[in-house]
Amino acid sequence: MTTTSEADTKIDTQGIDITDSAQEYLAELLEKQNVEGIAVRIFITQPGTPYAETCLAYCRPGEEEPTDVTLELEKINVFLDKNSLAFLEEAVVDFNADRMGGQLTIKAPNAKMPKVNADSPLEDRINYVLYSEINPGLAAHGGEIKLVELTEQQYAVLAFGGGCQGCAAVDLTLKDGVEKTLMERIPELAGIRDVTDHTDTTNAYYR
Repeated sequence: MTTTSEADTKIDTQGIDITDSAQEYLAELLEKQNVEGIAVRIFITQPGTPYAETCLAYCRPGEEEPTDVTLELEKINVFLDKNSLAFLEEAVVDFNADRMGGQLTIKAPNAKMPKVNADSPLEDRINYVLYSEINPGLAAHGGEIKLVELTEQQYAVLAFGGGCQGCAAVDLTLKDGVEKTLMERIPELAGIRDVTDHTDTTNAYYR
């Protein structure tokens, strides 16, 4: 009989594929550590942004996070960072042997841009709009906008970087462009706030 927690775990982890060759390679590495119960932990730093990096690390007993999802495979145990799960969909961990010994590869196509829908966390949906609609238009000026935090009052706190920082038209850009787009795409938002110090014109863009 499958318990509820087991069923939930299966749903949460079915998006990542760790091939047999990768499992065998990782199992050999873990064995060399000579630590009983050692596992592998997979997580993504800065998920949902252009700076996302997919990481795989040793995880000794007790080093896992309480919210991690456990994936018990045939040869190894893997801990998946809960906050990275949506970004690990369709990810593939593989090992390709060659004359030099081989290489472990991790491909996570949704790490930088997760699949989002109406049920996705608000932060993911904001990042999706920023990086798919707003930032491409600012890239020509060397600028970009990042989500710093989402307040309890549902305000998106944004930081302008690059050419947008110190730009004389930043207020107009913020109110007429960014806010309008975000509010249209995500009606639940109460509004946006800008935390950038526009007195710093070091990297400002000038026509």
